[in-house]
Amino acid sequence: MSQPLNWQCKERVLSLQGELVHSSLVNLWQQRAQILQGIDAIDLSQLSRVDSAGLALLVHFSADHHATEKLRLQGVTPSLLSLIRLYNLQGVLLDHDNP
Repeated sequence: MSQPLNWQCKERVLSLQGELVHSSLVNLWQQRAQILQGIDAIDLSQLSRVDSAGLALLVHFSADHHATEKLRLQGVTPSLLSLIRLYNLQGVLLDHDNP
């Protein structure tokens, strides 16, 4: 069983805690329009796990946000970075400050 996904919006940063996996992301997906309003970055440093469904959600959030400015990801863990590289999504999700 996965850990619940919690989030908090503060100072234009959406902070995610728990696991961003298929079974935990439904509420975030359903509330995305309200949650992402005014957000410039997503802090992922408190996530213990991200699966391919969670990665797809981040890609979607980035695509929705891209019309104005690239959504920054903060606190990308080594395991998430490996997943991003595996799917060749560095240009979509990472800015020049991330490896």
